[in-house]
This record gives sequence, structure tokens and C-alpha cells, in this order.
Amino acid sequence: MASEGRSAESSPAAAAEAVESAGFVHVVTRADGDALAAGGLLARALADRGTPYQVSVGRTVADRTDRVRDRQPAPDDVAIGIGAIDADVTRLDETDRPATLAALEVVRDLGATPAHDLALAGLVAAGVEPGAGESEWLLEAATERGLVERRPGVAVPTADPVDGLAHTTRVRAPWSGETAATRTALEGLGVDLAAPDAFDADDHRTVASAVALDAVGDDDAAPAAAETIQQVLRPYATPEAPFATIGGYADVLEATARDEPGTGAALAMGHDARRPALDVWREYGRQTHAALEGASTGRYDGLFVVGIDDGPVEAVADVAAAFRSPEPLVLTIGAGEAGLATRDAGTDPLGPVLEAVARELETAGIDGVGYDSTRRRGYLRYDPDVDESTIIQIVRERR
Repeated sequence: MASEGRSAESSPAAAAEAVESAGFVHVVTRADGDALAAGGLLARALADRGTPYQVSVGRTVADRTDRVRDRQPAPDDVAIGIGAIDADVTRLDETDRPATLAALEVVRDLGATPAHDLALAGLVAAGVEPGAGESEWLLEAATERGLVERRPGVAVPTADPVDGLAHTTRVRAPWSGETAATRTALEGLGVDLAAPDAFDADDHRTVASAVALDAVGDDDAAPAAAETIQQVLRPYATPEAPFATIGGYADVLEATARDEPGTGAALAMGHDARRPALDVWREYGRQTHAALEGASTGRYDGLFVVGIDDGPVEAVADVAAAFRSPEPLVLTIGAGEAGLATRDAGTDPLGPVLEAVARELETAGIDGVGYDSTRRRGYLRYDPDVDESTIIQIVRERR
């Protein structure tokens, strides 16, 4: 049964109190970069205290609920949920706030020092500009310690701009998803692509300008692309982190959380998972751009529908909302799953929409229904035999 998911309490203070004297902590998170970073921050704090723990990632509310209910806990075991769970667990996150910010509160309450780069990456994955609002202290602390430095360029996870730009899901341009095409686009810029570690500020600035022009000037680009591209320019470089920039780190967290959560969890927990994580990220980016390239589209009042044969529906919805959609809300439909994304932070949360859609599908006798959501993104799973027109109609009625 589809359910919005309820838990005993939902606050950082309750989570800190619950884990402080726990003998074992089971962290069950949503499958996105923000939640993955939050789970990693908590796991690292538990490791510092010597508290045994396990991190599980669930794609839907039902998946996370099953992870909790399938365990036979000891009396001093504690389950912490990050994301909706239809079980009696303590929720770390709160509805209108990134899970990463909540996790930072818990880490400080436990007397641990957070991984600043991971936390900043989690915030970017949640759509928060580093240093904005509650994160001001975090950026200041990271800057003072020399962990981040702002520079010209583009926010990708690798020093190699060809590799980074070809596979990132934070940019959409004519060459996206294709290494050879990306290299061709950059070769005429007068920068030494063979020595990216030697780039100076002018080299980074030259690449960033070309990327911005290509993204905004693409024939298929929506007006929103001009604003969206600003979010990946002038990145925070991370000389001591696993990845070249905070924005690039966020991109890898998103890819691994959705496509290979075991690798993503290992990365967030601080294990040496950089290489496999980059492999996942590259394939994820390639599939996303290939799917968008071959997609069918339809426009409705306030809704842009993208139909794909194969590929990560959530990422396609994200990229389309940021660079392609003339409407603020995007629905991507694949085989038995759909992704929903909005670029308008002021809209109502997508959770009630996804829950209503899931309930209507179940009421119609559809098997295998599951869903999950944050304020700006959503995921829906259902029987592949369901016609896409049915999904479109229900979403249009419920949004």
C-alpha cells in the first residue's frame, strides 16, 4: 500500500538522543545525494564513537519500510530514517529542510567533527548554494581550513574537463554524453586539455564561458537554461576531497545513490570508493543524455512530459527541468517507472502528488506500485504494462 510514511519523531534532537546510547544503529536513507550525504555524516560520527552501524538505501517508501521491518533488533538497537518510512522509527530529516543540515546538527550534538566536503556536496545535491542560509558557518569553516576555494570554471568531479563535462548531469549541451564530441568542442579554445592540473584561472574561465554559451545557445535549450547554468559556474574546488569540486561531488552522490547505492554508501561513509563511484557516475551520465537525446516530448498546461525507452528517469527529469522544459514541472516516463522534477522551489512539495498517484494506481488494481519524493523531485514505480497515457492523466489531475 502506498503511504506517505510516518515515524515516532522527526527531528535532529530526537535522532541525537536516540543514537547516543544505542548499541547498534541502522541508518535507512532515501536514494538521493542529500540523504546519502546525511547518512554518511551520521555513520562517520558513529564510527568515531565506536558505535556499530549499518547504512541501507531504499529507493521507495516501501523499500525502506521493508528494510526496517525485516530486521530483528536487539533491545538497544536503534533505527534512524532519512526519508519517509511507514514504520515506528526516529526520522532524522524534516520536511522543508535538507537532510544534510539535520545530520550536521546530530553530528555536532554527538561531539563529532563533520566532513565539510561531504556536507557541502549534500547541500548542493539538495539544491542549496554552499554558504546560503544555515550553511554559512559550514562554508566559512571549510574555507578557513583550506578545504574549499572558489575559482573560475565548471563544477565537475574530475580535473579533466572533457571527462567531467561529457558525463555530468548538471549541464546539458549539444555534446553532452559523448566524450569525443565534448573533446572536439573544447579543442579550439586554446587550453591544454592534456594538462588539466596545470590550468590557471584564465583556462578555467575560458572553458566555463564556452560551456555556458553552448548550453544556453543550444537550439533545444529552454529559457531556464540561462539561469540554471549559473549554478555550475565558479565552483568550489576541493584540493583534499575525493573529487575536484563540491558540485562534482554532489553529482557523483546523486548518481551512485540512485544507480549503485552500495558504492554510494561506501563513498559517503568515507571508504576508498572514488574509482568505482566515478565509473557509476560516467555510465549514469552517458545513459541520461542518451535517453534525453532520443526522447519523445509533450507539453501540457504546466507539465512537460518526456518519454524514454531506457535510462534513469529521475536524472532525465532533472536535466529536462533545468535545461529543456518550457514548463516548471517535468514528468519522465520509462518502462514501469517515472520521474518527476520541478525547478520551482516555491511550489508545493511533490510528496502528496506522488502519494496520490500511487494510491490511484493501486485502487485501479495496478501491481508493483511504489514511490518516493523530496520537495522538488519524485520517483514512481509500477507495472510496466500500464500505458503511459494513464500515468500522464493521473499526474495532470493530481498535481
